[in-house]
Amino acid sequence: MNKITQLMLVPLMTCSALLYTNAALAGEKVNESLAVDNATTVAIENLSGKVSIVGWEQAKVSVKGELDDKAEKLIFEQVGSTINIKIELPNHNSWSSEGTQLTIHMPANLRVNFEGVSSDVKLDNLTHSVTVKTVSGDIQANNLSNNIELSSVSGNIESKALQGKINLSVVSGDIDDKGSTGRLQLQSVSGDIESESMAEEVFANNISGNTELELAKIDELKLSTVSGQSEVSLFLQDNGVVKASSVSGTVELDFQQDIEADFRLKANAGGDLINKLTKQKAQEAKYGPSSKLYFQTGNANGSVRVSTVSGDVVVK
Repeated sequence: MNKITQLMLVPLMTCSALLYTNAALAGEKVNESLAVDNATTVAIENLSGKVSIVGWEQAKVSVKGELDDKAEKLIFEQVGSTINIKIELPNHNSWSSEGTQLTIHMPANLRVNFEGVSSDVKLDNLTHSVTVKTVSGDIQANNLSNNIELSSVSGNIESKALQGKINLSVVSGDIDDKGSTGRLQLQSVSGDIESESMAEEVFANNISGNTELELAKIDELKLSTVSGQSEVSLFLQDNGVVKASSVSGTVELDFQQDIEADFRLKANAGGDLINKLTKQKAQEAKYGPSSKLYFQTGNANGSVRVSTVSGDVVVK
């Protein structure tokens, strides 16, 4: 390289934290990095394929992998406090079966926003806010903390060791959560929910799917289900609260051995109230197919409220 060429290239590489890559052609491998200049957010957009996002301690963002065969270009740049990573295609229906395959390393303490269509996402070791939205892609998340919001329409979510305020949402997919702590919110429309969580506040809403929760020490649990079975084991803390409702499904609550709580269970339009904690039996309404079961255990410092329509409630 001659001296004139060197002088022309140096300003392009150092004058700003901006990198715009359009030389990455269809199916071409990419290996680019960008130093972080007071950035707070990494925004990633990929329509199809697989993206792995890994937090590290280095003060730069690295992008490696292979673009979709029909990709027009990779945009990789910092604008203000945001680093943008975007794979541009001719239109939303023009991607290959394999899609783009990328591994992105980034500072663990930066915020992450990801959007995709049929893109799978894997996230590891991120310590700031994480927001992921994909349509038909699966999400796998490990060791994330702070504010976490993961959603997929027809994909599954699998998570391990999440900490903080956690919101996992699917429509026709399943949720499998293990080892979460903090505040956990789980939502599904026609998929199953499974969680082994140490979160102290748990909110679960499921329609046309089954819910299975293995919880630790709970301050607050809110559970809502329609046309599905719910099985929950938990240790209810002193002054803890459980509120559950069901339509055309069974709710089974399995408490610790010496549970101390005030129980108020109601069934409307049919359904059985089954008490395996004391000898107290449900009382049938004089008129109509409804019943109620009120009783207390120990000092009754906790509160358990469950209502059902055409479903059973079991406490044990």
